[in-house]
Amino acid sequence: MLAAQAGVLALTGCGMPGAPLPPTLNLPVPVKDLAATRAGDEVSLTWTMPKKNTDKLLLKGNLHVVVCRREGGAGPCAPVADLQLSAGADGTFSETLPRALASGVPRQLSYFVEVRNSNGRSAGMSNAAVVLAGEAPVAVTGLATEVRKEGVVLHWNPDPQEAAPTAIRLHRTLLTPVPAKTNAARQGPLAPPPEAAVLTLLVDASGRAGRSPDRALDKNIHFGETYEYRAQRVARVTVDGKTQELDGPLSAPVRVEVLDVFPPAVPAGLAAIAIIGENGGEPAIDLSWQPDTEADLAGYIVYRREGSASWQRISTAQPVVGPAFHDAQVQAGHSYSYAVAAIDLGGHESGRSGEAEETVPGP
Repeated sequence: MLAAQAGVLALTGCGMPGAPLPPTLNLPVPVKDLAATRAGDEVSLTWTMPKKNTDKLLLKGNLHVVVCRREGGAGPCAPVADLQLSAGADGTFSETLPRALASGVPRQLSYFVEVRNSNGRSAGMSNAAVVLAGEAPVAVTGLATEVRKEGVVLHWNPDPQEAAPTAIRLHRTLLTPVPAKTNAARQGPLAPPPEAAVLTLLVDASGRAGRSPDRALDKNIHFGETYEYRAQRVARVTVDGKTQELDGPLSAPVRVEVLDVFPPAVPAGLAAIAIIGENGGEPAIDLSWQPDTEADLAGYIVYRREGSASWQRISTAQPVVGPAFHDAQVQAGHSYSYAVAAIDLGGHESGRSGEAEETVPGP
């Protein structure tokens, strides 16, 4: 009896192998983030290569990638590229559209990528990345910039042959990004958010009937920075009942260093009031004006003259911080004229305000 039980235990022990596992097919997981953009006749694709196969095992070495495109919503997908890319890498591909696809009416053009193993097998194609085939808008020419106090003015040549108005897309790149550790003026909880390294601005065509706009103002700039701009025309077309965009080629880049050489606004609302000293005290004249709200304001400079004499600065070497000044260097029975100028942190001084005249009462 004991021998029989021992035999049973031996047969059912841990040393017995289980059911055989099926061999892994090592099929790469299909790409799910394929994206496509078209600029003129150039189409660019981006995606992320899979890191694992369908059995959730890590892939090793290079993988075979087939890129194909399909015109319209159905039909065969024509191969356009064979690539070798490593697992987990950032996939990219660009092509110049053949003339047949870069001309004619706008129509759907879908791209796919298929990642295959060493045996040429795959788990399926990627998601579809759609652009429009057809004639793209013409390139923007004559792009130029002009720095003004309110921002960067961009202008370009209009297209006299334009059959329908197009929008303009401006691409701005910050070439002098702010370092992580900035000066104290840009730190703290109330500091402005960091400036975007890349910014896209769309200028609608509605501003000029029948033609695309030929100028725009970029107000979102910071003085002291250098930017690069490029522009392209954008046509809005309806394909298969949906409004889509067909982008023209990017213009040549234009760089601009945005230097603040502009003085603050001229102060307004200057008023002067004579103050009679109490109990025989010395007289004075109090000045006040509307405050300047510019971000780089350093303060104000106060000027005074008597009669037809020349203007004299009566405030100290350091700018007056607030919009008020107390002039105690006056004499009873005399009349004085005052003017105020604003000055910024760069030392740029505005023009003088309108004059305010006041007479100190006699004794």
